[in-house]
Amino acid sequence: MKLLRVGAPGAERPAVLGPDGTGYDLSGRTRDIDGAFLSGLDPVELAAAVAAGELPVLELAGERVGAPVARPGKVVCVGLNYRDHAAEAGAAIPVEPVLFLKASNTVVGPQDEVLVPRGSTKTDYEVELAVVIGRTARYLQSEAEAAACIAGYTISNDVTERAFQFERGGQWDKGKCCETFNPLGPYLVTPDEVGDPQALELKLWVNGELRQDGSTAEMIFPVLAVLRYISQFMVLEPGDVVTTGTPAGVTIGRPGTPFLQPGDVMELAVTGLGRQRQVLGKA
Repeated sequence: MKLLRVGAPGAERPAVLGPDGTGYDLSGRTRDIDGAFLSGLDPVELAAAVAAGELPVLELAGERVGAPVARPGKVVCVGLNYRDHAAEAGAAIPVEPVLFLKASNTVVGPQDEVLVPRGSTKTDYEVELAVVIGRTARYLQSEAEAAACIAGYTISNDVTERAFQFERGGQWDKGKCCETFNPLGPYLVTPDEVGDPQALELKLWVNGELRQDGSTAEMIFPVLAVLRYISQFMVLEPGDVVTTGTPAGVTIGRPGTPFLQPGDVMELAVTGLGRQRQVLGKA
């Protein structure tokens, strides 16, 4: 099951895709795809409603696609979660997941403009698998409990300004929380359709050049282990987003490769989760 939100920023309508790609309007069932909706989501029941023709058709052609979940309560991120990325960053393999938070207002749609911040010299990209939470996760004790908390998966571009991240006081937040720095989507895909989250390919292109080409099989800490770990330190709530790290190929690990500039185009893809495309502009 693929859920999405379409329409102008701040006025998106919730929708679901049928098996043939037809869009169906969920406005009669929910105001938005948010924590309240996701906490009661039953993909089997929703698929049956689509098959029975109980939902009105929603024309998607020409519509802007927003982030597939309304503004999350929080975005929790895992750094250095791929061995090859840790190596290119010159960092030791973490013995525990490295966690940081990304501001919720960084979230934009999968094809929205990404703004290079004022004063930026090292804006970078990071394709990531993101998890959307559907049940409260607090002190999870097993992978089964972690799996039960997942509403679905989507693509995140964890855009980062490296000079702000590493050279302006040593706090990652400054390089991670600039406006538009977390394109999400296009879809929230339910776990039954995704299958094994550790068997997905991630790719990212800049101006048509393949820069990142990895697999979630290479994660140091798998998805379910990450959720279990995070829940020991903070409560994850329905509608929250967890991004799970990026493979090698970011600009900072490619000496001589220029950082992102206005006019550049980023394209991202993750197996079964669709594609993103962003053009960079100026803040």
